Amino acid sequence: MTSTPPADDGRGTPQACYEAIKNEAERVLVGNETIIEHLTIALLTRGHVLLEGVPGVAKTTIATLFARTTGLEHRRIQMTPDILPADITGTTVYRQHVGEFDLQRGPIFANVVVADEINRATPKTQSALLEAMQERHVSIEGETLALPTPFLVVATQNPIEMEGVFELPEAQRDRFQFKLTVDIPPRSDERELLDRFDDNPELEADAVEQVIDTDDVFAARAAVSSVYVAPPVKEYILDLVTASRTHSDVAHGGSPRATLAFLHAGKARAAIHGRSYVIPDDVKSLAVPTLVHRLVLSTDAELGNVSPASVVRDLLEMIEPPSGELDASTAVGDGGDDAG
Repeated sequence: MTSTPPADDGRGTPQACYEAIKNEAERVLVGNETIIEHLTIALLTRGHVLLEGVPGVAKTTIATLFARTTGLEHRRIQMTPDILPADITGTTVYRQHVGEFDLQRGPIFANVVVADEINRATPKTQSALLEAMQERHVSIEGETLALPTPFLVVATQNPIEMEGVFELPEAQRDRFQFKLTVDIPPRSDERELLDRFDDNPELEADAVEQVIDTDDVFAARAAVSSVYVAPPVKEYILDLVTASRTHSDVAHGGSPRATLAFLHAGKARAAIHGRSYVIPDDVKSLAVPTLVHRLVLSTDAELGNVSPASVVRDLLEMIEPPSGELDASTAVGDGGDDAG
């Protein structure tokens, strides 16, 4: 952990945490505000994030910036075909001079773990990482060890590499709360990037400072858990996930884990935008990153070059969102708080 920043009243609210992280990250990062938003949501809801993008679009930099602004301990694991599960979780080493085995914890024992190019690791190693993500503990030589709290895995993968990669199967992709695409920036953002690095060639993730601490994260998590979700919004979530299972282009749709991901992420998104209640737009904005990696397309859809993202957008057009008042007045009537 880095040094704790000075106390700041109200910093532990979800909205204050998000604004502080975003503003500090933007000292280095150009664009990609949506990525920071979803990383914050994942941190506040115990989720994990899969970042996909071509080389050079700052996937690893984004994850490192995010970790540094939170002050959380972070480790980077470069995934390769020869990396073993023990290289991630740890192992025991015999110390001959004392005649004892010494436990060596692996890089998984950090608050933010960046797994670079996860699809380069073998399925066995991928499974070890993803099991730790789900169980939040690992077993080393028969001893079960809890992972740190908070615990967030940010995995990256390159969509254009075809040789020497092992695609994550659907059951493992389902462990990620979100899959986000880091695109080539628009020309205006890339020009700003040029200007920044022209003025400061040494600009990198180390330039940002810690702006929140673990107490703020825990306080924000508690606030997120109390966000109100009206019954019509819950039905809207169920309608979307159910429709993903019956869409003509889909062989396998979203699981119940996807339904819960919508619920938790919707509450966090509402909270970081200053609301104590979830609205349909929260659900709609989360639909693509929540569902896109969970859909298994039919053979005909794959042959027709249909993309999972286009299927999700089709679902959003098909399913009518709830109408009527779902704001603070509704929430108060059912036990919620007035957001103002």
